[in-house]
Amino acid sequence: MSTELVLSGAIFIGLALIIPTVMVLTVVFGPRSRGGAKDDPYESGIKRMVGMADQKFSVKFYLLAILFLIFDIEAVFMYPWAVSLRDLGVLGFVEMTVFILLLLTGLIYILRKGVLNWR
Repeated sequence: MSTELVLSGAIFIGLALIIPTVMVLTVVFGPRSRGGAKDDPYESGIKRMVGMADQKFSVKFYLLAILFLIFDIEAVFMYPWAVSLRDLGVLGFVEMTVFILLLLTGLIYILRKGVLNWR
C-alpha cells in the first residue's frame, strides 16, 4: 500500500473519532445558561412574533418567489455574456437576443395572465 493511502486512512479514522468525542464533551462539560433572553425564540430584538407559526400563506407569495428566481437566474446568465461580448461576436449577440426575447415573451405572458396583480 502507498503511504498516502495509509496516511489518508489514518486521518479519516482520527477525524471520525475526534469530532464526535469533542461534540459529546462539549455537551457534557459545556456551560449551560438559561434565562429570560436565552429562552426567547428570537434574540434579534423582536419581542414576539405576530400570528401562529403554522399559519397559511397566500400562493401569491410563493409564485412571486418562483418568478423572482427565474428572472434572477436570467441575470446570472447575462453577466458572463456581457463580459465576453466582444469575444463571442455577432453569433453570441444573436443568441443572447433570442434568449432575452424568450424571457420577455414569458414576462408579457405573466403580465397578461395577471399574476403580478395583488387585488
